Amino acid sequence: MNSKSIALIIVAAGSSTRMGGQIKKEYLPLNNGTVLSTVALTFLNSNKINSISVVIQHDGEAEAKAAFYKDFRLEEKIKELNVPVYFIPGGSTRQESVFNALHFYENSKDKPEYVLIHDGARPFLSEMLVNASIENTVKYGASVPAVNPVDTQKEVDPEGFIVRHLVRKDLKAVQTPQGFLFSEILFCHKEARKDKVEYTDDTEVYDRYSGKRTFVFDGEAENIKITYREDIPEIKKTSVENTMFRTGIGYDKHRLVENRKLIIGGIEIPFEKGEDGHSDGDAVLHAVTDAILGAAHSGDIGSYFPDTDPKYKDADSRKLLSFAWNDVKQKGFKLENLDIVILLEKPKFLPYREQVIKSISETLGVEEDKVFVKAKTGEKLGDVGNGNCIEVFATCLLSK
Repeated sequence: MNSKSIALIIVAAGSSTRMGGQIKKEYLPLNNGTVLSTVALTFLNSNKINSISVVIQHDGEAEAKAAFYKDFRLEEKIKELNVPVYFIPGGSTRQESVFNALHFYENSKDKPEYVLIHDGARPFLSEMLVNASIENTVKYGASVPAVNPVDTQKEVDPEGFIVRHLVRKDLKAVQTPQGFLFSEILFCHKEARKDKVEYTDDTEVYDRYSGKRTFVFDGEAENIKITYREDIPEIKKTSVENTMFRTGIGYDKHRLVENRKLIIGGIEIPFEKGEDGHSDGDAVLHAVTDAILGAAHSGDIGSYFPDTDPKYKDADSRKLLSFAWNDVKQKGFKLENLDIVILLEKPKFLPYREQVIKSISETLGVEEDKVFVKAKTGEKLGDVGNGNCIEVFATCLLSK
């Protein structure tokens, strides 16, 4: 963990009216979980966050927790780092919501030295940006990422006429996370409340009341704030002409032995034999992992998780697949479809097919109609036909 005490405030108290009002944008599915869980995991992967507070709508804690913990990797990371997570009711404005979280920390045992304030609807930032935010906040006391505006900017009067032509090279569009010394930003927010003035972001509050300046560092063009459903890549329509497609093939074979669980696609199936292997022996997920890594030119399951490493002994293959898939997604790939053939004499696979499809799709964070699994017997021939092994072939199509 970091020697400096750093708290993360995720602001997710808005109503998401421009999303159509059906679901909050922070709770939309993304990667292996939701927009909200993706945000939290990116920050936690820096290993420098000491506590998290999620600012939510009143009476919305159950829904917020369900979205936050949707990605099972997040709960594991929180336990690994021993990071407390709090859900704090927000206010009628963003400024009031941030103040509520700051006020909570003021009297908390987890009162931090520094605080990062991030929009819950900005899930596309990189771990590099998180680290840069922490480094610059500790160095300068206050920092914010920003990018150059693409369009020429104008100042317009209430009647709709241009009154000033702004110089684009001198302008920056600020993003989050915005980082501050905790004591200073708390003081500034308290002063703003006294004046009953609403500001558009926390740097404006800080600059108005601290008497200090905020350091601006390079942000990321990808670090957009989701406003409409189409802002999420999985929803955005992409033309075929601008898309690259890659195929991958995966294969695995395991002996079937007594005193082992039979695990197929993350689902334990009752049977007197199970797969022999260093991990849990899930031949289906091992073949899927190889297919995906091969399509992305990212190695294979052996290079990622060598069977000589004791830490992978009896490992859950869902976690191994999830880890590898996350690396592939970082390269910009998404899954178009996955097709799997299982060669297995017994037991009958059909009664478990839908469970397996659901398990694999949830592990990859994709729709179920992108995954299909079927099984064939060995017709009493060979190792498969004699019930000595399970054999799996998997193909996938990735796009970028």
